[in-house]
Amino acid sequence: MRNALPYIPTRPLPSVARDAAATTGSRGTERGRRGLALTALCFLVCAALGLQSWTALRATGFDLGIFDQAVRAYAHLELPRSPIKNVHHEFPPGFSLLGDHFTPALALLAPLYWLWDDPRTLILAQAALFAAGVPVVRRIARHAFTGAEPLVVRRAADLAGLVYALGWPLLDSSYNGFHEVAFAVPFTLLMLERGIAHRYGAAAVWAALLCTAKEDMGLVVGAYGLVLAVRAHRAGHRTGRATGLVLALAGPLVSAVVIGWFIPAMGGPEGYYWSYGSLGADPGDALVHVLTAPWILLQAAVTPSVKLAMLAWILGSLALLPLGSPTFLLAVPLLAERVFSDNPNHWPVINHYDAFLWPILLTAALETLGRLRDRRLVRRWAITALALSSAAALVLGLNLLVRPDFWLPSPDKRPLATAAELVPDGATVEADNTVAPRLTARTDVVIADGTPRGADWVLLRTDDRTFPFASVEEQRQRVELLLAHGYTEAWRADGTVLLHRTDPVPIPGAHRPGPDSTPVREAVPEDVGVNLLLR
Repeated sequence: MRNALPYIPTRPLPSVARDAAATTGSRGTERGRRGLALTALCFLVCAALGLQSWTALRATGFDLGIFDQAVRAYAHLELPRSPIKNVHHEFPPGFSLLGDHFTPALALLAPLYWLWDDPRTLILAQAALFAAGVPVVRRIARHAFTGAEPLVVRRAADLAGLVYALGWPLLDSSYNGFHEVAFAVPFTLLMLERGIAHRYGAAAVWAALLCTAKEDMGLVVGAYGLVLAVRAHRAGHRTGRATGLVLALAGPLVSAVVIGWFIPAMGGPEGYYWSYGSLGADPGDALVHVLTAPWILLQAAVTPSVKLAMLAWILGSLALLPLGSPTFLLAVPLLAERVFSDNPNHWPVINHYDAFLWPILLTAALETLGRLRDRRLVRRWAITALALSSAAALVLGLNLLVRPDFWLPSPDKRPLATAAELVPDGATVEADNTVAPRLTARTDVVIADGTPRGADWVLLRTDDRTFPFASVEEQRQRVELLLAHGYTEAWRADGTVLLHRTDPVPIPGAHRPGPDSTPVREAVPEDVGVNLLLR
């Protein structure tokens, strides 16, 4: 009698296979639903904040009106131009915003204006671009926790998606209307995630696209290239090492070429945005000073002390976790631009600047957590980071959504919207900066400023100061000047006046920039930069 051998199946039994497939499928479906829910949450919150600012007249000519005019020009297959920017800063007629900042990525939004020609298109587009980062952040979290238990990986991905979706830098950017950071956020995340996944060609493509978001993004790409090259070398990936070295060289080179040649070739004045007078009069002078007296870097970085508070807020809101990863090096150029800057607009944490940092800092924080294998320590750090980030988000954005008064214009702004409706289509307008975006789609509008421009219509407040006037009295004097030189009062209510030019008599001091006009920089009000959270 032959010895009986046990039966060993070569494949799972049909019922077992079905159960395994069902389990895997249900987990994948559940994961997809959570990812979709977090993506939708990010979009809805960011869109709501942006639309709330629009409704409450907080989204102003600087910057929503400028970007709206620029993208509308792209939609008409023209170079991006903005009368609001050009006239106020005395740029020559027809000046392209590519001579101001290198932002060709904005052209990608032009087709949306063929569907809806309205500034709110940009608000919704930015919310969608921010939301597109949610699934990427979740993938980064899964990469960072590779090898951990499935439950830990799942929770890490969900936590990362939630912290990103409700991140205070995204909320602040949404509150302020629109900015080119809308592209920088997803491009940075995709570059980082593809590099972590060893998809080096795709990482290089996203790095190249990131350089089109703003002229200084090449510095971020260069820092990323160094980190990628070292990591790939340690992993024995020759392709990754080569890709990293190329990016380390190409990124700064792109920024140098764009800043040193392209922007001037498009009419940008040399040194227009140089904000580092404490280091030197120009880049060359600053380099000499730094090499001969390196302590001036420390002096500039801590003066005034609000710069230290800025760094403490940015890093502390993630429980210092970003400092534990080499990815943090990508944030160094962006932080250096701000702490060494003399421009007070760069110091608070209520503008769009922190959104450039958000993908980098969050990725670095996740990588740090992923390397900590002590579950208690990971849990403690994760809870701390979540609590701090949530508190920052609550202070800087989420609380606004549940306050009914923040959905309505303040009493001094309400008449502006009414008066704007009285301006006829196609007219030339000098408008209060607050209401300028309401007129960009149907008029030739610039903001009312210190110089009369001779427009057909002038819309201005006389009881509350508006940017860029230095005082309410200056605004009242402007109205009196215009009424005495060819303008009549078409409408007035609650401190808002709408003037119509009925007699083209010369206006003292009136001026429009000409071909030989010399651009001027904005004088920063004294109350800017003294408080991290001053809106």
